[in-house]
Amino acid sequence: MAENAKIPEARLKRAPTLYLIIAFKILKGAVAMLLALKIHKLREEDLPEQFQKLLLFLHLDPEKKFFADLADRVAEITSTNLQWVVIFSVLYGLFMLLQAGGLILRVTWVVWLVIGESAFFVPIELFEEVSKPSWIKFCLFAVNVLIVLYLYANRARLTRHHHH
Repeated sequence: MAENAKIPEARLKRAPTLYLIIAFKILKGAVAMLLALKIHKLREEDLPEQFQKLLLFLHLDPEKKFFADLADRVAEITSTNLQWVVIFSVLYGLFMLLQAGGLILRVTWVVWLVIGESAFFVPIELFEEVSKPSWIKFCLFAVNVLIVLYLYANRARLTRHHHH
């Protein structure tokens, strides 16, 4: 009877904010994987020609200096460069999905990983926001700060504790 009186600690409370963080990580992981797939397909394309088609599709004048300079830069992109972008995108996507999966399972070391990864970008994003302010940069900065604060403040409540 005494054993039944103990409620297992494995029952974790609902955490709507944690679910939002998980969704954010899944979205970032999926976008990175889709980007890798698209770039992988572009490796076999004539990039300058594809860039010209994009400009025409967007009704932009390819003769303007900005777009002409950009077209010159696009022409310099090699298949090897694109392969590195694909590799980086896949690794980043897997890293985001690992974080999401670990948060779903409420693994302690993953919570610390997410805190560390999010905290790493806070000073960089702050510098970017101060040097070139924009609403998008501010929102990314705010989201990362909120993730760090929330996970740090709630880390004990959100994770499974394994007692041996």
